[in-house]
Amino acid sequence: MSLPLSSNIEHQIEQASRLYHRLVLVVGAHHTGKTTTLQALAAKHDWPILNVNLALAERLLELTVRQRALRVARILSDLLAEQTADVVLLDNLEMLFHPYLQQDPLRLLQSLSRNRTLVATWRGLYDSRALVYATNDHPEYRRFEDPQAVIVRAQTNDPVNGTPSTVMETTE
Repeated sequence: MSLPLSSNIEHQIEQASRLYHRLVLVVGAHHTGKTTTLQALAAKHDWPILNVNLALAERLLELTVRQRALRVARILSDLLAEQTADVVLLDNLEMLFHPYLQQDPLRLLQSLSRNRTLVATWRGLYDSRALVYATNDHPEYRRFEDPQAVIVRAQTNDPVNGTPSTVMETTE
């Protein structure tokens, strides 16, 4: 029996609050309800939701490519520091994977999740051993063995209604 995605995320936030990395990754393919679920949780709990792509793009716009790579982690840290809630929801992380930024997106999210719980959508898959972003022939392809995060796999079990459900795993 699978639970609704939002219920599983809420449960995993409680679990993550006791871990070294307070990071919950909602992993799934496009159109598995990740963004909609985060929006519902934001409304229900009054948690801030940050569109990472948009927020970073606005702050990186005036910088050179080299400056962007050097400052992206600090800028994301500053964006999170502006939030007062103990739980912050992060959506649209794709920019963090862009090769010109030269980032390790998972390690960056882990470091930012030391002082507050982060719930981030992750377009990709988790196969109980590794967290994957993109396909292996894509320039942004990344594979993370033993990701040290709470993983909530979003999947659509109901092909008629597209109702998202989840499978939960903790890798910490």
